[in-house]
Amino acid sequence: MIRTSSRLLHLVSLLSARPVWTCRELAERMAVTDRTVRRDIARLRDLGYGVESEPGPWGGYRLSPGARMPPLVLDDEEALAVAVGLREAALSGVLGAGQAALSALLKLRQSLPKHLAGQLTALEGTLDHTPRTGEPQIDMPVLLELARACASGLRATLSYRDHAGRASVREIDPYRLVHTGARWYLVARDVTKQEWRTFRADRVMAVHPTTEPADLTDPPEAAQLVSRGIASVIYPVYTTIRLPLPLDRAMEAVPPSIGTHSPDGPKATVVRIGGNSVECLASYLLGLDTPLTVLSPDEVREALARRAEALLAANR
Repeated sequence: MIRTSSRLLHLVSLLSARPVWTCRELAERMAVTDRTVRRDIARLRDLGYGVESEPGPWGGYRLSPGARMPPLVLDDEEALAVAVGLREAALSGVLGAGQAALSALLKLRQSLPKHLAGQLTALEGTLDHTPRTGEPQIDMPVLLELARACASGLRATLSYRDHAGRASVREIDPYRLVHTGARWYLVARDVTKQEWRTFRADRVMAVHPTTEPADLTDPPEAAQLVSRGIASVIYPVYTTIRLPLPLDRAMEAVPPSIGTHSPDGPKATVVRIGGNSVECLASYLLGLDTPLTVLSPDEVREALARRAEALLAANR
């Protein structure tokens, strides 16, 4: 006889597989009596599952949204599919800040049985992620380790490589991960310097939690700290563009972490954007889903025009 808990999980899996089951169908599939099915349905309702029933010979049982989210039952293939989907959502930022996808992925990976965790690791080794033009990729295991470090509440040692390629080991109190739409950043307190800092996640080589509690007294607003840090970076090339959008919509098109915004009347906004090269800036501007005017410099305007003309010629 299958234990009650295992039988309930099996019942939830069956109810999730199709819209309606009769009591007799469920009993036959589970190799139990009709009475056991009715008793198990009552147990599921007590656990918070919304199970509706319709009387009569053509009636049956179906799942409906409950008052609270009950445990979710996934088979091996479904669990892997969800994990891969969450991985891509976290890396691409398709769900906005990406924190929800990363948090869900971290919880899912921690609950996977060993054989599934091994399959997921092997699968991730064959997957690649295409970043935005000019943006470096980040390894998902590193991102998950950073998320675990932030959730642990423990001090950690961070192996980091700065923009010049210099390696160092820092003692930090991990606090938050912030996704800007282009990159992930770790917000942490630098223990030695006694100040809050931001670290590009793609430059992290390793993070190792210690057993000492982190000091998270008076933490900053993580997203604002990252935005200020990005705005203070000095780029070799800058361009100034005019968007025919009011300030709020212009900040949606070009996030504050990417450019500096100035209203140009009620219906337009001037934005200054820095980049590593003229071609990099032209690629970014071409990807914006809005009309724009390049005010300066001429090199960026010409590079953008060349790319647009080449695209038009290829599609005539």
